[in-house]
Amino acid sequence: MAERRLRKLTPEEERVIVGKGTEMPFSGEYEHNFKEGMYVCKRCGASLYSSKDKFDARCGWPSFDDEIKGAIKRIPDADGVRTEIECANCGAHLGHLFLGEGFTKKNARHCVNSISLVFVPKAGKDGK
Repeated sequence: MAERRLRKLTPEEERVIVGKGTEMPFSGEYEHNFKEGMYVCKRCGASLYSSKDKFDARCGWPSFDDEIKGAIKRIPDADGVRTEIECANCGAHLGHLFLGEGFTKKNARHCVNSISLVFVPKAGKDGK
């Protein structure tokens, strides 16, 4: 992947994105966002998720059942049970991947911290 310039993070963003923390459930700005667009990494700007893959899992965090091809790195979590997901470009902690829950036909739930993302709305017909 192309090298990108890393964005300066706030202390809370640093706690989650670099320190592998978790934001409080039901507190993130994108949990209930269902507008058309793209979700990109807050740290490096790499495209991670399309809004077409977002669904309401009612878990307290934005949930996606698929990612942009090659955008997500899967790592066994330190707890030995879960699978951590990171931005494949810069290693930013995004959240965790859960399989087999049956929420969607793809049977996957990327449970992502809003604070790890930036939403880029789809441009209108006039390019705005």
